[in-house]
Amino acid sequence: MSATDAVKGDLDSPVLTSAVKKAARHLMPMLIILYFVAFLDRTNVGYAEEALQTDRGVSAGAFALGAGIFFIGYAIFEIPSNLLLRKFGARWWLARIAITWGIVAAAFAFTTGDTMFIILRFLLGVMEAGLFPGVIMFLSEWFPNKVRVQMFALFYLAQPFSQMLGNPLSGALISFGDAYTPFHGWQVMFFIEGMLAVVAGIAAVFFLIDTPQDAKWLDKDEKRALLRVMDAEDEVRATDGPSGILRAMGNWKVWYFTVIYFCLQVAVYGTTFYLPQQVKRIISPDAEFWQVGLISAIPWFVGLFVCYFVGKNANTVRRRRTWGTMFYTLTGLATIGAAFAGENGQPVLAIAFLVVSVSSFLACGPITWSYPTAFLTGTAAAAGIGLINSLGNLGGFVAPIMRTAIDERYATDTGLYGTISVGVFAFLAAVMFILTKAMRSRSDALLAADEKSAAVPGH
Repeated sequence: MSATDAVKGDLDSPVLTSAVKKAARHLMPMLIILYFVAFLDRTNVGYAEEALQTDRGVSAGAFALGAGIFFIGYAIFEIPSNLLLRKFGARWWLARIAITWGIVAAAFAFTTGDTMFIILRFLLGVMEAGLFPGVIMFLSEWFPNKVRVQMFALFYLAQPFSQMLGNPLSGALISFGDAYTPFHGWQVMFFIEGMLAVVAGIAAVFFLIDTPQDAKWLDKDEKRALLRVMDAEDEVRATDGPSGILRAMGNWKVWYFTVIYFCLQVAVYGTTFYLPQQVKRIISPDAEFWQVGLISAIPWFVGLFVCYFVGKNANTVRRRRTWGTMFYTLTGLATIGAAFAGENGQPVLAIAFLVVSVSSFLACGPITWSYPTAFLTGTAAAAGIGLINSLGNLGGFVAPIMRTAIDERYATDTGLYGTISVGVFAFLAAVMFILTKAMRSRSDALLAADEKSAAVPGH
């Protein structure tokens, strides 16, 4: 029996189903919490922009550079961090990441000016490097390909949770700090949200398990079933993909998905960093922090359900490719639509477009990651996934600088042209994603094929 046939036979096993459910129940909550606080600490600077300019003299240019330079530190240390995770295990390494980035995030409360702000943003990227790709690699070693997008989607739910709950939380902490403490509200926000990461890191030591073999909550049959399928999938991935660090970093498929992921991150951070300001411009320049926070949470609330639905049902080659292309296209259309609606004084329509934009780019992430994790394994996975995420995340560095520069060159009340530039990258990703139809591999046969694609893997 081939490895592919072995996987197909085991995927329907009640024992394997039980093992997967137990793994999801025990591991996913902790991983979601880690990414929740990580995303919160990445993006809460959007709420402090005006206060930092007023209280500490942080210029608009320094803010844009600081918002983006996070991803430079992130990119430089991403691959080394992923390789160290393989050496020390996900449990300890992910905990280390969370604790150290939490300390740096809390230090933003003591920002004194442009230089310190930029340095802290760089250090935040250095300390958080490896979290996201480490979790992606960790999940690819725990969950079979057929259910992997569902697990990625559950992990991605941390983003809408972070923004849905984090936006009101950040606004409330600023208001509380200004009203009831001797400190500025933005200082209270940075310190408390940074400490959340430290607590999460300590908790990760107790809740994460490195391998199925070490999981006391799996019985012997469940361990055997899960390990059998994952070993068989590793055999398939080893024949489909590169072996070793250097070959993974030179593999054309790895670079192809790096470009796609870069485009996605431009769309994500080009929207996320400026979402509070964009919402405030749309509804009223005089809107309170808590009002902006509540309205900014609406796109993430809807995205929560879209991301979950897509993850649960994107279990065939055709669905992943078709849905990925569709959601990238919707991201571009809705991002540009929100810009035009805001510019033409239509706040309800603008918010509706933002809902579609955020929901769409949230759905893109889990689907996109299903491709490289289907052909990368071992140290090749550590290097390849690290490369895709590190260079792809440079989109988060490019997006705020590009958007700010365009808005300054072609100034409008709502930042029309800067927002349009973000949407263009989503269209590029859509074109590249539909072309993945030409990528055929044995890994495709591990998915549940629909009636039209079962005969020819990759179609």
